[in-house]
Amino acid sequence: MSTSRTSRSTRPAAPPDSRDAAPPAAAAARLSPMLQLTLVRFREFYREPEAVFWTFVFPLLLATGLGIAFRSRPAEVSHIAVLAGAPAADSIASALGRDSSLAVEQLDDTAAATALRIGRIALLVVPGAGATAEYRYDAARPEARTARLVVDRALQRAAGQVDPVTVREALVSERGSRYIDFVLPGLLAMNLMGGGIWGLGFGIVDARRKKLLKRFIATPMSRAQYLLSYLVMRLAMMVVEVLVVVAFGVLVFGVPMRGSLGAFAIVCVVGTLMFGAIGLLIASRARTLEGASGLMNFVMLPMWVASGVFFAATNFPAAVQPVVQALPLTAVVDAMRASMLQGSGLAALSGELGIMAAWLVLSFVLALRLFRWR
Repeated sequence: MSTSRTSRSTRPAAPPDSRDAAPPAAAAARLSPMLQLTLVRFREFYREPEAVFWTFVFPLLLATGLGIAFRSRPAEVSHIAVLAGAPAADSIASALGRDSSLAVEQLDDTAAATALRIGRIALLVVPGAGATAEYRYDAARPEARTARLVVDRALQRAAGQVDPVTVREALVSERGSRYIDFVLPGLLAMNLMGGGIWGLGFGIVDARRKKLLKRFIATPMSRAQYLLSYLVMRLAMMVVEVLVVVAFGVLVFGVPMRGSLGAFAIVCVVGTLMFGAIGLLIASRARTLEGASGLMNFVMLPMWVASGVFFAATNFPAAVQPVVQALPLTAVVDAMRASMLQGSGLAALSGELGIMAAWLVLSFVLALRLFRWR
């Protein structure tokens, strides 16, 4: 009897059912928290149509609007006026009207002052006694300064002046000199900044607000894995963003791409990681969406204004140039423009890449140290 029980107890166990064994891919995925978190980030992103619109569609709409508004067009006509009732007003208006680049009208003193004040005319010619005339214009307006030169040339030629030097004009159209060529790299850099800071920052703060982050405390996942999952997701999204915006600019507006694609890709990767790290740093302690929004605007607003997205950053005074050039967005914008429009290689972009790398390392290290789950 005991022998029978012993034989049954020593019988080898049956092999586990193959249906209970996890597939190798699934087992590997369970062993990688960062991979799972990255996939979660993707699902969250694509389930929000607003995020898809602001990431992919809005930059194209903005580029289209700016490209149409600032498209190349023939030389503009300068609108000027001659003071009616003044001596020789009719003859001066007739002489100026023969210049095709001028649109001339005669106005009385009150109407002329109003038109000049509201910008309807660029310059007012006030004929004087004899062969004299007075130009009234606002020197702060570029079109007024241009009108002054054109009017003076037309009047001097009408009076018999002959140019001492004969000149010829050779019109040149150079790719990369239009406003759309200038602004597209800025829009791309601004889009990377928005996706990195707003996209990552709001995701973390929202998870903290919903008490989701504190559930990760009991898991073996580290802070680094959690934060890196956001950066990996941003890198993957960056590839799509850059391809869409650059292809749109090249195919629709003929924006040149003179530089090395490898150098341009490195700028995009480092810039994306840098902005993502800044977003993680901002969100590392923020508890509410309102607080995070205020911090993000505080960080991003100076860069929107000063980093040269819509106009050259060199327009700012020399005293603030060191600060302007040290801004993260300035480095990305300058590097993208240098690569796309000037064909600069990695050696020429080393300064901008150094600034981006410094911001990346500093922001991510601080984010790791300051990040809290609760």
